[in-house]
Amino acid sequence: MIPYKDDNPTDKAPVITVALIVLNVLVFVFFQLQPEMAYEQAVFEFGMVPREIWTGVNIPFSQYLDFLSRMGQRIPYPAVSFYHPISPYLSIFTSMFMHGGWAHLAGNMLYLWIFGNNVEDYLGHFKFLFLYIFWGLVAAFAHLVSSPNSIIPTVGASGAISGVLGAYLVLFPWARVYVLVPFFFYFFTTTVPAGLMLVFWFIFQVLSAVPSGGLGGGTAYWAHIGGFIAGYLWMRLFRKKPGRRAYGFRTRAYRGFLR
Repeated sequence: MIPYKDDNPTDKAPVITVALIVLNVLVFVFFQLQPEMAYEQAVFEFGMVPREIWTGVNIPFSQYLDFLSRMGQRIPYPAVSFYHPISPYLSIFTSMFMHGGWAHLAGNMLYLWIFGNNVEDYLGHFKFLFLYIFWGLVAAFAHLVSSPNSIIPTVGASGAISGVLGAYLVLFPWARVYVLVPFFFYFFTTTVPAGLMLVFWFIFQVLSAVPSGGLGGGTAYWAHIGGFIAGYLWMRLFRKKPGRRAYGFRTRAYRGFLR
């Protein structure tokens, strides 16, 4: 199921959600406009490399290229170094604003827009921003624990966004979400309760993480799992007493799902 919108209005303008989307897009476009090898180096230097975090020592970009060469990828060595290495610990933060491609960026920003605006509306702007970063850090830690010796850089906002999804599940489980459902070579649309879609999404992450060791097909599944659990538990522990808005979509959600 691929969500493309929800039926869950907000009271306040989602300024932080929009700002995060704009910042992620601008960062991606900036690095895309650089020479090819500059982009490759940017992903490595500003992405989170687990072995660097655990040892506190920067790994030379050339060593990473040697690793890719041994894995069968033919990437030319740059004639110059485009970027200076940053602190490995700072890369935990910068990696949240880097993406590996247009599809990676578009998917993350779509989820952030659909679910982030309502969570921001509930929490308030500054608390949402703080928790977005916090959930991203928890997600990063989950990946670091699952792949401590990896020298493959991890990039993307999906860990933080997974925290947003976990919070949304607690706050608006009955909100109606419009989804695309693939069926062979066709797609059809339907609506499902947000709780059903998000639980399905979480189960998929777990089933993908276990056989792959948490890094299957280039996806850091344990980061998604860690971020989602962090968002879910935070909201379960610290949310205000739920009002009608949190559960007022029950009838509408089921009508949309069954039609």
